[in-house]
Amino acid sequence: MDLSNLKPAAGSKISNNFRRGRGHGSGNGKTAGKGHKGQKARSGAPRIGFEGGQMPLYRRIPKRGFTCRNSKEIVGINVSALEVFDNDSVVTVDVLKEKGIISNPKDGVKILGNGELTKKLTVQVNAFSASAKEKIEALGGKAEVI
Repeated sequence: MDLSNLKPAAGSKISNNFRRGRGHGSGNGKTAGKGHKGQKARSGAPRIGFEGGQMPLYRRIPKRGFTCRNSKEIVGINVSALEVFDNDSVVTVDVLKEKGIISNPKDGVKILGNGELTKKLTVQVNAFSASAKEKIEALGGKAEVI
């Protein structure tokens, strides 16, 4: 190690407090990186989305309905989709994902009662319809809410 090998630590030379408009010698004097004249060269440049007095895009587009902030996106699966599992197996949300039955369970999974089931399964998901729970338990399986 000698003085010719010294250099600053990685990432230490990048700074957001670069001094603009401090003379030609600074490399960013005179117009301070704002170019020559024009609205953006002056103080009080308009806010984001301002279109020079024209009706802005976000006000021109129609707005309909609303989105409930508290709503949940539940993925529904029919009982017939559980036929791919072996007898006496445990079915969870992760297992359903691995098998490719569901791709992206946003807020939960609900088993619906459409179709037939012929296997005894232990199903552990967020919700069941009454008919789905009935069909699973009729075969000796368990419908567990997690």
